[in-house]
Amino acid sequence: MGILSGNPKDEPMHYGEIHAVWMASTTAKGAVSCYQAYLNHCGDKDLKKVLDDLIDQAKMEIKECDILLTDNGIAPAPTMPERPPVKFEDIPAGARFTDPEIAAIISADTSIGLVACSQAMGQSIREDIGALFAKYHLTKTAFGLRLLQMSKEKGWLIPPPLQIKRPEPVHA
Repeated sequence: MGILSGNPKDEPMHYGEIHAVWMASTTAKGAVSCYQAYLNHCGDKDLKKVLDDLIDQAKMEIKECDILLTDNGIAPAPTMPERPPVKFEDIPAGARFTDPEIAAIISADTSIGLVACSQAMGQSIREDIGALFAKYHLTKTAFGLRLLQMSKEKGWLIPPPLQIKRPEPVHA
């Protein structure tokens, strides 16, 4: 049997896998910190629920990635301190993120996360790491759909230019 056969957890991680897992953990740690701050700025109850769910997901990703790293002898990045809750009214209106801004930012984060997960899945040779990022990809896809639907319902979505006049199809 070769070095890359048998139980994937017994296989060494290659540098790309190490980087992908380390970056996923580090990015999730940053997301928890930012999303906790956005919770302080958020006024919409549905958006707060999405932020809470995103924070829970990020904390799970941190835990799973950090275990994978430490089990392979790699030190994960330090975790940032929890942000204290602040009353919405205590943040001046001009300094406060608006709900549509928060929705757009977390939608973009989710989209970027999909690309990162796809890249990690594509470069993984350990099946367990590829499957881990496939799981995260699926979850981010569901969050993206949820955010899109909410942004449409609440009138927050700013669509790109729409094609109103379509060219006539040419039949040969």
